[in-house]
Amino acid sequence: MRGIYTTILFLFLFTSSWGQSDRWQVRQGNSSYGKGKYQDAELEYRRALEKNPKSVKAAYNLGNTMYKLNNPAEAEKLMTQVADSTNENEIRSASFHNLGNFNLAQKKYKEAIEAYKNSLRVNPEDVETKSNLAYAQKMLKNQEQNKDQNKDQNKDQNKDQNKDQNKDQNKDQNKDQNKDQNKDQNKDQKQQPQISPQTADQMLQAIQNKENETQDKVRKEKAKVLESRQKEKNW
Repeated sequence: MRGIYTTILFLFLFTSSWGQSDRWQVRQGNSSYGKGKYQDAELEYRRALEKNPKSVKAAYNLGNTMYKLNNPAEAEKLMTQVADSTNENEIRSASFHNLGNFNLAQKKYKEAIEAYKNSLRVNPEDVETKSNLAYAQKMLKNQEQNKDQNKDQNKDQNKDQNKDQNKDQNKDQNKDQNKDQNKDQNKDQKQQPQISPQTADQMLQAIQNKENETQDKVRKEKAKVLESRQKEKNW
């Protein structure tokens, strides 16, 4: 990937053509950046932008500095502004190239690919940008394959979980039903009195005696009725 520091040196060499109001702060920022003092460089570039908010040079260098400070999101924002605000091909190409790097660092592969393509539209012969574009395309392909693979795995896992869950539910339902049936059967069996043969004979004899008594009573009642009728007839 293209060294961001080299691109900043290019802008530093052409400082005299960028105006004077923010020149000193930018030079101080470039000095701090070259020494690896990125926080000091950030401060100087921001001071330059306070004096000249339209300074493409200060914004460009600040974007690279934020990337060095592990803030690729802020770097992306600044470099996008630079790419959209300049008409100079070299700066525009470099801005899109670095913007692709910042997106790549955030694993935003689609955005990185588009940035590299924009850089190549301005400078089609840039070998490093072509290399970075190929790498971003490869990473995007791997990301999509992993996403599809994880999706299929989750789908299979959910399917197996539902299958096991239904199996367990059916098993529990059958178990409960069998348990209830056995419980009811045992309850019915328990409620039915256990009668010995001797007791059964006694009960049958009692029923027979009761029936005999009833029949005797009926015969006596019939006899009374007949007798009454005979009296009536005799009387």
